[in-house]
Amino acid sequence: MTSAAEQLVSNLNFSAFSRAIDLKKRIWFTLGALLIYRLGTYIPMPGIDAIALRKAFDTHSFGVLGVFNMFAGGAIVRMAIFALGIMPYISASIIVQLMTAIFPSLEALKKEAEIGPKIINQYTRYATVFLAIIQAYGIAVGLESGNNIVADPGWFFRFSAIITLVGGTIFLMWLGEQITSRGIGNGISLIIFAGIIAGLPTAVFNMLELSSQGQLSSIVVIGIFILAVALIAIVIFFERAQRRILIQYPKRQIGNRMFQGDTSHLPLKLNTAGVIPPIFASSLLLLPATIGNFSQHLPDWAQEIIAALSHGHPIYMMLYAILMAFFCFFYTAIVFNPKDTAEQLKKHGGFIPGIRPGERTAGYIDYVLTRITVIGAIYIISVCLLPEFVVSATGISLGLGGTSLLIVVSVTLDTVAQIQGHLVAYQYEGLIKKSKLRGGRRNR
Repeated sequence: MTSAAEQLVSNLNFSAFSRAIDLKKRIWFTLGALLIYRLGTYIPMPGIDAIALRKAFDTHSFGVLGVFNMFAGGAIVRMAIFALGIMPYISASIIVQLMTAIFPSLEALKKEAEIGPKIINQYTRYATVFLAIIQAYGIAVGLESGNNIVADPGWFFRFSAIITLVGGTIFLMWLGEQITSRGIGNGISLIIFAGIIAGLPTAVFNMLELSSQGQLSSIVVIGIFILAVALIAIVIFFERAQRRILIQYPKRQIGNRMFQGDTSHLPLKLNTAGVIPPIFASSLLLLPATIGNFSQHLPDWAQEIIAALSHGHPIYMMLYAILMAFFCFFYTAIVFNPKDTAEQLKKHGGFIPGIRPGERTAGYIDYVLTRITVIGAIYIISVCLLPEFVVSATGISLGLGGTSLLIVVSVTLDTVAQIQGHLVAYQYEGLIKKSKLRGGRRNR
């Protein structure tokens, strides 16, 4: 006789999806919210000359603006109301996490079960507004310095630009929270996901057009598509990879009954840092090129440095790999504390076989985490540098770089896992209802 879990897995099919009304409502809500976001990326700011803006952006597209434009779904090149996107919220979240790791008072506040996360989330929102105001003011001043981009420069334009851009970021932050609570998946991640995917059809069309014109061979196009599929498979494998540490719990006596000790596992992700290392590394390396674009007169040594830090150059590749490796270890040390994990295990009576509880356990977890982080850093460096080599060799844009590929695959895996979780919960409730009906009929 099969168990309830085995029966649940065997019955998990697409027919259950058609009967899961609540899940379908969540999916439709998510799709509607993402549609609103995409419409907002086409609503321009007032007082902007679109043609002049497009000409100015073409000369700055290979700097930080190009990266932000990709994450914003093309809203920056159109200078839409969502031009800032959700990046101020991402930056604020990272800053708050860093401050939590530095200041013990914030760390203690974070550990409070009821009000701690709410207060930390509120601090993140305040920091998001502060960063959005600074970035919006910088964008307004930068637009005024362009050639006839702003129709009527001055403080009125700057004030309206700040209100528009900051309001757009706050709305996206609220929309992401609504998707998380009322939709499916993580709302902030899905907004970034939608922005990246929006530019993919254009990149594929441009590649096929170059192939039809004879500027790009068909073998190269086929090779790029095969490489993309292979990279997606590699990312899926490594993002799901875990190192599980065996945890044992001693025997417990409750009343006159003796219960056997339980065993569980402490899962450690191979890529604990996620997509933070490539985002930080690429932003730092592209910053000199962006500053150089806004400066018309630079000394020769500064121009040489900017040229060496452009895409495809060996120095850029080397520094890119070093920075990604650094941020892999740095961010992993921030988001995962082996001492806290060891204390929690000791508090609940758990221990690692052959390892003493307390400092020895923390040292062992740190040792294992360091080893798998080395593998995770090699994986991130390989995935992010391989598209760079292809772009350098072919001279064409792939549409999906290493960072964007990591984001797209990670968000897809997380969303699919949540959908499967809802289906499993729905079928589990259905099995319980059926068993109760059968039990009631038997009693009759």
